[in-house]
Amino acid sequence: MKLKKKIVLAYSGGLDTSIILKWLQENYNAEVICYTADIGQKINKKKIISNAKKFGVKKIIIKDLKNIFVKDYIFPMIRGHAIYEGVYLLGTSIARPLIAKDQIRVAKKFKAFAVSHGATGKGNDQIRFELGYHYFGPKIKVIAPWRIWKLKSRTDLINYAKKYRIEIPKDKKGAPPFSIDDNLFHTSTEGKVLENPKNSAPELIYQRTKCPEKAPNKPSFIRINFKKGDPVAIDGKKMSPSKLLEKLNKVAGKNGIGRVDLVENRFIGIKSRGVYETPGGTLLIHAHRAIESVTLDKETMHKKDKIMPRYAELIYNGYWYSKERFKLQKIVDLKKNKVNGSVKLKLYKGNIIIESRQTNSSAYSMKKVSFEENKTFNKSNVERFIKYHKKKLRS
Repeated sequence: MKLKKKIVLAYSGGLDTSIILKWLQENYNAEVICYTADIGQKINKKKIISNAKKFGVKKIIIKDLKNIFVKDYIFPMIRGHAIYEGVYLLGTSIARPLIAKDQIRVAKKFKAFAVSHGATGKGNDQIRFELGYHYFGPKIKVIAPWRIWKLKSRTDLINYAKKYRIEIPKDKKGAPPFSIDDNLFHTSTEGKVLENPKNSAPELIYQRTKCPEKAPNKPSFIRINFKKGDPVAIDGKKMSPSKLLEKLNKVAGKNGIGRVDLVENRFIGIKSRGVYETPGGTLLIHAHRAIESVTLDKETMHKKDKIMPRYAELIYNGYWYSKERFKLQKIVDLKKNKVNGSVKLKLYKGNIIIESRQTNSSAYSMKKVSFEENKTFNKSNVERFIKYHKKKLRS
């Protein structure tokens, strides 16, 4: 008996990927393996398993990648202070390369001929997934249903689901719902009323941040401890990368921190409007810049700032595994061993205030900056310094 070919599907257990699962079974003479990466999103493991089993799926893999996601993807990005187009902390962008990598690992393990994803034909995620697939499994076929099937509308999807008795959640029966993506780092919301940029974002869409006006009337204080460029503890208590981010998400979200409403330029050329919540990540970006300010030299800091826009753009466009991103990461991490100490933050109604920075680094010299007379800084050299730069004005 000839064994069936295998396809590994990135599966959430929801309506769209359940339709894709059935469609793959209908259009390919292959066994579908359902794969779910747990990167901190809201996940119902029992539902994923039960929904997949309804279609006769024998292999259902749910992989916990939360610590890897934070340690090997989010933390390097935080070290680079990556912000796309001035505001976006890249919460969706940074998740896709890891999912793609592990999905290919599963495909190789079970000798699958193809992998499949549920990203739509207008978005960035299809690119991010498929560049990751290509990097780790260039010979493995990619099946992107949204680009090839005949289901062109929400009505088509619902009718297909009814035909094959696929459960349709109540919120999917009417108008298209908000498009939501979430993981341990962020939540993004797009679609519906948000598609028109003149409309205000309704409060009901926010899932992990309290409205700043309704945040506590008393500030919260938190100290983040850094070692070799990465956060390792909160208020002196060491935590795993995922637990640390979970803690920061809670305290920041409670204080109304981490909301962004933006119109972004997608890689494929379309503008889109989205609302992003990145509470813990917003604290980390502020704290990391603060600890670098007292541990790194001017040249290193400014070089990092110069490359950041390109570094962020590479992540956004799906080039996490590119030679260029690897090269820029080396610049980002050149002196990370010097970035040690702690930063105390004051959180109040959507605001982050730097309370203090503590380090044993010698990069910041109190003697040199003191307004009291001292011999550690020769002010007579300043005159020569100014004369030199006067000449450069016309050079």
